[in-house]
Parts: sequence; C-alpha cells; structure tokens
Amino acid sequence: MYPLGASYDGAGVNFALFSQVAEKVELCLFDDNDNETRVAMTEQNSYVWHNYIPGLQPGQRYGYRVYGPFDPDRGLRCNPNKLLLDPYAKAIEGNIDGDESLFSYWFKSPDSITAMNDLDSAAHTMKSVVVNQYFDWGNDQHPNIPYHDSVIYEAHVRGMTNLNQDVPPDIRGTYAGLAYPSVIEYLKKLGITAIELMPIHQFVNDSFLQEKGLSNYWGYNTIGFFAPHNAYSSSGERGEQVNEFKSMVKAYHRAGIEVILDVVYNHTAEGNNRGPMLSFKGIDNKAYYRLVDNDQRHYFDTTGTGNSLLMRSPHALQLITDSLRYWVTEMHVDGFRFDLAATLARQFQEVDKLSAFFDIVEQDPVISRVKPIAEPWDLGSGGYQVGGFPSSWSEWNGRYRDCVRDFWRSQPSTLPEFASRLMGSSDLYQMNGRRPVASVNFITAHDGFTMNDLVSYNEKHNDANGEGNRDGESNNRSWNCGVEGPTVIPDVVELRERQMRNMFSTLLFSQGIPMICGGDEVARTQQGNNNAYCQDNEISWTNWELDESQKNLLRFVSKLIHLRLEHPVLHRRRFFTGREQGDGPEKIPQVEWFDHTGSIMDMDDWSNTHAFSVMIYLNGSDIPETDWYGKQMVDNDFILIFNAHYEPIMFTLPDEKYGRKWQLVVDTHNPDGPELNYEAEFVITAQSRSFLLLMSAKLPQQQEQLF
Repeated sequence: MYPLGASYDGAGVNFALFSQVAEKVELCLFDDNDNETRVAMTEQNSYVWHNYIPGLQPGQRYGYRVYGPFDPDRGLRCNPNKLLLDPYAKAIEGNIDGDESLFSYWFKSPDSITAMNDLDSAAHTMKSVVVNQYFDWGNDQHPNIPYHDSVIYEAHVRGMTNLNQDVPPDIRGTYAGLAYPSVIEYLKKLGITAIELMPIHQFVNDSFLQEKGLSNYWGYNTIGFFAPHNAYSSSGERGEQVNEFKSMVKAYHRAGIEVILDVVYNHTAEGNNRGPMLSFKGIDNKAYYRLVDNDQRHYFDTTGTGNSLLMRSPHALQLITDSLRYWVTEMHVDGFRFDLAATLARQFQEVDKLSAFFDIVEQDPVISRVKPIAEPWDLGSGGYQVGGFPSSWSEWNGRYRDCVRDFWRSQPSTLPEFASRLMGSSDLYQMNGRRPVASVNFITAHDGFTMNDLVSYNEKHNDANGEGNRDGESNNRSWNCGVEGPTVIPDVVELRERQMRNMFSTLLFSQGIPMICGGDEVARTQQGNNNAYCQDNEISWTNWELDESQKNLLRFVSKLIHLRLEHPVLHRRRFFTGREQGDGPEKIPQVEWFDHTGSIMDMDDWSNTHAFSVMIYLNGSDIPETDWYGKQMVDNDFILIFNAHYEPIMFTLPDEKYGRKWQLVVDTHNPDGPELNYEAEFVITAQSRSFLLLMSAKLPQQQEQLF
C-alpha cells in the first residue's frame, strides 16, 4: 500500500520509511542552497511512516531524522541530530567527510554510552534524491546466455576505462565510459559473454582512508542498496546516475553481453559501535543489524567490517529482496555475485543451507530467473562453504584457484585434484545433483595478485596501502620464476609469459564457467600489490598502451575463448563419465587419461606424488546433450597435454582407435608456431612447463550426416 522509499507519480512524491522503534519521524527537504525544511511524518501503518507531498519533482534531495530511545546497551541508537539516508533511496548525492557530527558518540569519550553526540550531521553526510523511474528501454531483452556458454569478465567501472585513450576524457571511469562503443567492441572481440562489475551500489569512501590520501576503490562498503554509485556518473548525482547506468546496461544487452553485479548484502558502511551513523543505525538498529547476544552495544561480525545484517529479520530480508528485484526489473541486470555469501545464510550462529534467504531467492519469480553466484565463504565459524550452496547457484571455486596455481608451480601431489578441477569439480558438486556450471573457475580475481604478478612475485608488496605491508594475504601460491619483480632477463621473461599462457589455457579448457580478472588478458600489473582495495590510481587501473608481448597475450586469450565457445565438448553441460568397471578394451569412454607413454593411467600413476604431467582424451562423439534444435551434439575429439615439469617430456599419442589424425592448435611454448599435423602413436614433445591442445582432423561422420 505504501511502497518504501520515495515514489514520484508525476504530481508529487510519496515518502515511506520503516521504523518499529521510532516515536517520531521528520522528513527533511533540502533546496539548492542546502536550506532544510522539516516535515513531520504524520501517517503510520504497520511501523511504516509515510507522507505524500504534492508538487515535488525528481531531483529533490531529502533525508530523515528519527526520534526515539538512545540506549546502546539495549541496541537502541535513535539520534535526531543525525540526518539519515533513506534505505530505499534510488539515488544519493555526495559522500561523507569524517566529521565528528557523523558519529553518535564524542571522540574524546568513545566508550561512554550515555553521552550522546548532539552535533548536526546534515552538512557532512550524503543526501537521498527523488528520481523519475521512466526510461525508454525500447526492445531491451536479457541476453539469457546459457550457463555453460558463459565467459565472465570481472571489471571495475573506473579501472576499466580511466586510462583508455579511445574513450573521451570526460567520460573515462564512468558508466558512460564503460558503455563506449570501442570498449564493448573490445569485449565482444575477446569473446566475453558477461561483464561482472565490482560494487556499484552506493558506497562510502572511508574517512580513515581519506586521511591517508587514499580511497575505497573496490567499493565493498555499501550504504545504498538501490542507488548506483554517484562517483561513477559523468552526468550528475541527482538522478542522472540512474539513467546513465540504465543506458550502459542497454548498450551491453544490444551487444549480447550480460551485466552481473557484485553485491554486498552481508554488511553496511556503518561499521561497528564506533562507526558513523548514516542510515540503518539511527532508523532501527535492532531490525537491521545482528547484535551480540547479551551485549547489544556491540555488533556480531562475520564479515571483518564491523557488522553483519540480521538475516532472520523480516525487514532486513525484505530490504535485500526488494533491492534484488529492483535491479532486475528496473535496471535490467542479469545476475548477481554475492560477496561473502555464507553470511547471508547465517540465521543463527552456523551457516544454514535451509536459510530464509535461500528460500526466498529460490522461489521468487523475479530473482530466480537471473544468475546467482556465491562467494561461498565468510570470516565466521564454518564459513568456508565451497560446494555447499543450493542447486540453482554457481560458486566461486576457491579450490580451483588454489589447485591450478599449485600445479603450475610443480607442487607435489596435485595431479589427482588438478584432474578433478579440470573436469568441473564433480567431487564438490555432483553429489547433490549439480552440474559443472556450479563451478565458477578462476585463477585470479580483484582480491589478490593479477595474473602477471602471480608469475612475477613470491611476496606481496603492499607498501602503498600505508599499513607497513601487513595487510593482504601472505600465502599467494605464486612463483616469480626466479626473480622478484620486473626483469629484462630473457629466459625469465619468456617463462613468465609461458606460465600465463598455461594458466589461461587451463582456465578456458576446464569444465565449468571461466572468469577472467579484467586486465589479465593484457598482463596488467599491480606492482606486486595483492590488496589494492584503496588504490584508485594507476596501480589498479588497466593501462591500454600495450607493448608487443601484451598484444600477443591478448590475441592468444581471445583465440582460446573462441575455441572454447565453438566446441561443445570443451564446455559441456554435464560431467564426463570415464572408463567404468567391466568396459572392454574396445570401449572408448567420454574421457580417457593417459601417461606420457600413451598408456591408460593406473592407480600407481595417480598416486605418484611427483607426477606433473598428464594427457587427456575428450570424446566429441559421445556428448549426452542436444543442441537448440534437439539434435544430438557431436564435436571434434581433443587431446590435452599438460606438462608442469621443469624438463621436456615426450608424449606418445593414443592409438588410432581414438583417432588417426590430429592437428596441433595450441602450444603455449610456441604460441605463434604452425598448426602441425600428427598421426596416431606419433611422439610429440611437450616442452618444460607447457600445454598442448590437439584436435581431430575432421568432425566425426555422424556430424556430417546431421547437417
């Protein structure tokens, strides 16, 4: 009856705010000179305070002051001296400046629970903005790319285009810049099917970072779950950012590329008991936040940020689900990657696989039709939940990342797990009926080393963060190839380039959904910084002035992506089945594993702790799937050869029952070499630390008959 937030109907605006604890609520309207007019919210139904004010127009700035009990020991923090953001604000203007007025306590006595800070925060905080929701979407449609056909590109709105000379200077680092034709064309040519944007919900630039001359670059500090971040707008902050974001989505959809948002519903920017009061704290602290049992002054924290949203509160759940629906229905996004998603399933202490949040997502007619991706861990007890999410979810596979890094730096006893990760991690997902697409495979992401830095540094180099290099992960499973940092030694440079090609080949020929960290395809470096969350500068931005080696890597990665997408056996919907007990020697399974002699691997081969090589046959004639037209899929056969050993290895190709003629299509040791032809049982050399991909010379006869 009274939709939460500010709703413009052409004649005026309806304002509605939930607060169960409030005794009085004032709507605060601001003119262009920041003069404040307070209007008492006179209507109340079911703890929703609401007013309709005729004549107001989009662009109107507003906030709330909530009167009620201030008793931190009981989790009550109402303070009418603080101007509060509307939790349902569709646009937000400005940012905070760290002034003492933003806090509910006095800096001189932060532990005092009775001395309420009565400074007015209006001049130092953000303001909500009324927006006009009308936008001409034309015939915009969700691309609806099948999961198994997806290739995800993790990107940062600012970092993607801030140094891109092809983008006009006035729109670099903005939604408009990301939607510029040359940027979209670049991603299309690369072969990307979905762009996953790091947080664009309105976030707070932390005052402690501002004091150090830094800023919150990554954006995992949300305060507005309905508002596109205003600093990424080239057109304005009074609603213009909404239309600019919509135009960006529309442009990507026109190109057939999906837009996925990295969303942070596990906590807010208000932090712990010493954090600022910006919105939820002052509106209804106990309804939105999980407080410590028997100590409601403090916040239960499984996120490492100071607070966690209360996932058993119907009001917190409503906020999250209303937000998700809004971004699908009004902003037309195609999916979400949920940051620290294990927190969303914590109704009580433990991670609950039957939580209300999962139930809502599963049955909601809007949210359930887009792609949900979990970061399946948080910092709480039992928080590592890879493989533990419901069947409709995909997950960032952290075990894939770790295993592939270990394999290519020749760590012992990695081959069996490497084989499982390559085939879609059936050990994690198949037991509960999930498919390979449950696994979002990645080797690098925003959090950690870039691909270039992964092969260039053994140690983190985070001095620019101003924390004495104490921040960030110390165990990176990286290998610098013999020299720490930049070098001109030819052998080291060549090995690093080959290692990047090896890892890209592994990623793009693994079953599951591959995700590329933006800029890795052009060997982006962060100079060894593995925690660049506060580096809104050239440390984090992608430099598009490419040298020849970077151009070569870009061409190589694009070739791999298109190979993957063109061949269904390289991105199957179902798990492979191997040789089963009772199969005769004439049986050719969907996948076969060989050692370097061309013999089928036995248990001794798999248990060899120092086995760093394997040859894999993929059967293109046995794909238990149909195409869009209901016809049986048939593809070329493939042979994948992995050699993570420091010496070359001679591989004998399988006998002719697996295929008579083979064409070498990928060689990471010689990426620009000729596509040589080989026959069955021919001996081929895999150079040290290299990958080879061979394809059968022609499609099976069955394929020729179908078309």
